Amino acid sequence: MQGLHIVGVSHAYGSTPVLDNISLTVPAGELVCLLGPSGCGKTTLLRIAAGLERLQAGSVTIDETVVADPKSQLPPEDRRIGYMFQDFALFPHLSVLDNVTFGLFRRNKAAARERAMEMLGQVGMVRHADKHPHMLSGGQQQRVALARALAPEPRVVLLDEPFSGLDTDMRARIREETLSVLKQTNVATLMVTHDPEEAMFMADRIKVMGENGRVLQSGRPADIYYKPANEYVARLFGPMNMIDGIVDQGELKSSFGVMAAKDAADGDAVRVLIRPEGLILSNGDGRDGGTPVDILSAHLLGDSSMVRFQVREGVNRGEEFQVRIPSAFDLTEKGQIWARVDPRHVFQYPQE
Repeated sequence: MQGLHIVGVSHAYGSTPVLDNISLTVPAGELVCLLGPSGCGKTTLLRIAAGLERLQAGSVTIDETVVADPKSQLPPEDRRIGYMFQDFALFPHLSVLDNVTFGLFRRNKAAARERAMEMLGQVGMVRHADKHPHMLSGGQQQRVALARALAPEPRVVLLDEPFSGLDTDMRARIREETLSVLKQTNVATLMVTHDPEEAMFMADRIKVMGENGRVLQSGRPADIYYKPANEYVARLFGPMNMIDGIVDQGELKSSFGVMAAKDAADGDAVRVLIRPEGLILSNGDGRDGGTPVDILSAHLLGDSSMVRFQVREGVNRGEEFQVRIPSAFDLTEKGQIWARVDPRHVFQYPQE
């Protein structure tokens, strides 16, 4: 199969293990994202694939060629990999055009220039070809770095936190442009990020890495979001409301109603996590289910609001929860407020 194949890779710095038996495949035309917190080994795996870090165990194959195993290591320049660093790593003394032609040393000068201008055209940077990196904005530098990575027509592209240095508005625009360019080239792409929203937007498949250097869950973005394998994966996607309890007759009682305790025996201690968007507020008498609550605060976040409330009755009386609603919340609104749960955003795990 065309693309990147990493099999059984383990790595340590001295006596400190960083990667533990990692395997993944990135087919041509697909973008796979490594999602996890800082220090979990994401960048180390990228550097091993690129040949910038010597492989200790396992193998790395690109298309049908083994580029690294314990017995041999192909140099980075012979792997046909495009690497985009977190800080872009553009050469400050070279023009934009010369930065993009840097990796085209195997072509004659005319062919290298033609290819570089073609790539600059693809990322909308032709008119900046004679400028130097310090004369460009962060978004423009990112485009040049992408053009440089793709210019040698690599078989695999590796992206290390490519949008982390951009402001919010520019990040959204640039990552959409980057995804479009990558899909047009049909190249296998492995991207590293700690931003779950970015992973959801960019990836065909996500590999969630834990602090133990292992892959905890792999799947399509919707599978990872709606079916997190454990509490760690669920919490990666933002703050959670939490209810702890003991299973009784296959159920867990809460102020929001009785919840089915799946795969748990009577007497088991379980934890229920509810996303802020998994709670629904309404006025009225509670006929549609739920529990009466007292609103404590509301903060407008732009296109949504984060509301904090306290439960008035039942098992969770006095406990505080937060809910995200897709609008502004009027604190002066009269009448009793009720809260109920959307089961799509409720997850249950054994208590650690």
